[in-house]
Amino acid sequence: MIKIGNIELGEFPLLLAPMEDVSDPPFRFVCKQHGADLMYTEFISSEGLIRDAVKSVHKLDIFEYERPIGIQLFGSDINSMREAGIIADKANPDLIDINYGCPVKAVACKGAGAALLQNVPKMVQMTSEIVKIATRPVTVKTRLGWDDNTKNVVEVAERLQDVGIAALTVHGRTRKQMYKGQADWTLIAEIKNNPRIRIPIFGNGDADSPEKVKLMKDTYGIDGVMIGRGSIGHPWIFNEVKHFLKTGTHLSPPTIEDRVNVCKTHLQKSIEWKGEKLGVIEMRRHYANYFKGLDHFKEYRMRLVTLYDANEIFAVLEEVLNHYGQLQVV
Repeated sequence: MIKIGNIELGEFPLLLAPMEDVSDPPFRFVCKQHGADLMYTEFISSEGLIRDAVKSVHKLDIFEYERPIGIQLFGSDINSMREAGIIADKANPDLIDINYGCPVKAVACKGAGAALLQNVPKMVQMTSEIVKIATRPVTVKTRLGWDDNTKNVVEVAERLQDVGIAALTVHGRTRKQMYKGQADWTLIAEIKNNPRIRIPIFGNGDADSPEKVKLMKDTYGIDGVMIGRGSIGHPWIFNEVKHFLKTGTHLSPPTIEDRVNVCKTHLQKSIEWKGEKLGVIEMRRHYANYFKGLDHFKEYRMRLVTLYDANEIFAVLEEVLNHYGQLQVV
């Protein structure tokens, strides 16, 4: 049984990655329905949180059905991160996660996210401060290092464990790689096999199919896998992986009806959370992913991303079901 603090996650948990503009409550709802064991909020700016910025505060929204869930924070200033940690702790998540892995310029060039891999003492001090104020487990997500010459994650893992983190997730790329090339999990395995390491170690990067997750589990011996991009438009991946690990066989792929129903649920949850206007707009980024691979879908997609009335969008989704569902039966 894998545990983070007192949180029991099963024998080989599957985690939903914290993805900006993706891992909001509506998306988390459909992932939870389809087997995610632990989920995280989108990453939240510490500066935005302590300034009470609306967007940052809204990201603190968590619901009972999502548990266990972690709130993820990022920032470059230790005092700001400490204050943000206090605010996040009061929002009553199951854990607090610190982002030391985001590679994008807007974050890393301001000294946050993966930039902290260039200043391990500061990373350790920042983590220590958050562990001290938190009344729940603190975890970390990071990368192998800044670039190929500074793959320091094995040292980082030991030092962060020493100041009290309860679990570590490592993305198998450097910051310089961004999301390019193939993820390298060998250093993740080295952390897991380090006799000094007692906390759960989760792998992340390219875990986008049941076969790959099984290979990673069997090859690297990690405690669980965090799935990010593989879940976008395909929340079924969690149950697909679990079924494959248990039986060695594949679940049937989602039907058109499955895709439409999950898309409708996602849209409904988006409207409930943000109101109809914003809920409709924010859902637009997801349609192409839910219906990827369907021939001649462009006409439907254009209607879905230009309509503002929720009832009209639900009607278009019914059209999609009727049209492609008949093709699938044939």
